Amino acid sequence: MFAAVICGFLVFNPVSAIAACLVGLVGQPAGVQFASAQTTPLSIAAVPKGQVSISFFGHSSFLIETPDGATAVTDFNGLSSPNFVPDIVTMNNSHESHYTPTPDPRIKTVLRGWSIEPGKMARHDVRHKDLRVFNIPTNIGEYGDPKGNGNSIFVFEISGLCIAHVGHLHHVLTKDQLKQLGRIDILFVPIDGGMTIQHEQALAVIEQVSPRMVIPMHFGFIGAAERFFELAKKLYPIKSEAGATILVSRRTLPRETEIRFLQGG
Repeated sequence: MFAAVICGFLVFNPVSAIAACLVGLVGQPAGVQFASAQTTPLSIAAVPKGQVSISFFGHSSFLIETPDGATAVTDFNGLSSPNFVPDIVTMNNSHESHYTPTPDPRIKTVLRGWSIEPGKMARHDVRHKDLRVFNIPTNIGEYGDPKGNGNSIFVFEISGLCIAHVGHLHHVLTKDQLKQLGRIDILFVPIDGGMTIQHEQALAVIEQVSPRMVIPMHFGFIGAAERFFELAKKLYPIKSEAGATILVSRRTLPRETEIRFLQGG
């Protein structure tokens, strides 16, 4: 009944850095990787200046494309992917449907969102062309490691927009995480109702972040989208896009929080 997708990256100057997501965590980029094609998204050359293209491949994977031709895929699992090698892939969580241990070696940058070493946090802050990507560790304290993290929110800055993908989030956000997140214009939120967060928690995260646009994901479970719709329609306008790709700019953002379902690939 519902589905959706979106994408992006950002070029930095002092003004845009202040106007965008405010802060980011600094870290070293990992190696890039990619997988086989399933869907042909909007052409990179077709992304107008000042906009970002977002395409939904299904589950939690989105393609983000920028005016300067930077490309990024979220929750890259080697299956839900475009028919070309993206510049950057993020893998928010080490669950099999959210990452791949064997990404295409042609990918320039691969960013993993979970702790690789006990007691350490995943830290990333990378720039490519007109795109910036940084992460905020979440799921702190799981798996017996009180200082570790099992997931990350990845933030994409492009064309003056801040886009956040919360991944396999298992809790509402802390004050510190919200501070690190900064201003978010578009938020990708899982609405499975239990595999990640409950629907009520998902709505609480939306209220915490207060984005202008929410794009649901991770809803391929019986009744998940319908139940979320029934709860969310009391709080926010909800629209269903006709396709899997949407172009967004600061000018075309809704004035207040709105939920947009994209059609998954």
